Amino acid sequence: MSDVKSRRIVLAARPKGEPTDGCFRTEEVSLPEPREGQVLLQILYLSLDPYMRGRMNAGKSYAKPVELGEVMVGGTVAKVLASRHPDHAVGDTVLSYSGWQTHAIADGAHLRKLDPAAAPVTTALGVLGMPGFTAYAGLLTIGRPKAGETVVVAAASGPVGSAVGQIAKIKGARAVGIAGGDDKCAFVRNELGFDAVVDHRAPDFPRQLAEACPEGVDVYFENVSGPVWDAVFPLFNTYARVPVCGLVASYNDAGPFEGPDRLPPVMRDILSKSLTLRGFIQSEFADQQPEFYREMGAWVRDGRVRHREDLVEGLDQAPEALRGLLKGRNFGKLVVRVSQG
Repeated sequence: MSDVKSRRIVLAARPKGEPTDGCFRTEEVSLPEPREGQVLLQILYLSLDPYMRGRMNAGKSYAKPVELGEVMVGGTVAKVLASRHPDHAVGDTVLSYSGWQTHAIADGAHLRKLDPAAAPVTTALGVLGMPGFTAYAGLLTIGRPKAGETVVVAAASGPVGSAVGQIAKIKGARAVGIAGGDDKCAFVRNELGFDAVVDHRAPDFPRQLAEACPEGVDVYFENVSGPVWDAVFPLFNTYARVPVCGLVASYNDAGPFEGPDRLPPVMRDILSKSLTLRGFIQSEFADQQPEFYREMGAWVRDGRVRHREDLVEGLDQAPEALRGLLKGRNFGKLVVRVSQG
């Protein structure tokens, strides 16, 4: 055993609806010495993302659920404390998938070295990481926006939605964002440069959205579902494309869905308007990552793509921060500072 102890948060119980404090348990464990090919990491930053709620469930999905007693999953930026891998030296900063803990043993082959001089390291968890790549691959591969078309994106102030709208603008499309609250809407309009933004909390939200899309919707990047989907759906043009990235409005739902059966009108319009709806997981497009790092890196450096982070201090705050994320309380990419580098 090494003399390094890791404080970690594990899944203690499956949530029914919103995750409660009882769904999590904090533990302290001693870590072994790294074996050949492994490294010992000190976690600096932890990414919190909506997919984590789904991984807390036991049902079959695109990824293996977190088992009871296992460390909660998550992308991390970490510092190498000890290395038995030739590509990683002590002091290196790396991107890992170490989850909710202060220290970890990781396979060096699965790490990506980061250059703190090239960009703030937290961008590897956001605009230059999984969320940014999700926006890039989903929009360009499935959405295929053309110059002059209207692209609508929900959760437009978040890490995925903000990148979607800005990439759409770069490709010559008209970007319409949907966000919640005056501050987020102002950020989307004034800082990100969307052509229009609509507050989904407005009592006449469907009418405002229709006015913001006078020529209909050609691409809708779905992050939310629920009432937002209901407002966008009637606006689809013929041949509209819908990359389905997330359904955060329903992640905490428990039991059967209530309300009318919406499937018949959806299927009718899929047929009559020749719509394309495709769900995706960003890992499907891993072959596009080199191009993403090159293009998005240049756009960020040039200021053509801007981003915002919401920094939370301390690993102990992760459960409450995740609950807030699922309710839209964060403003930008949600990152937990686990320790000082």
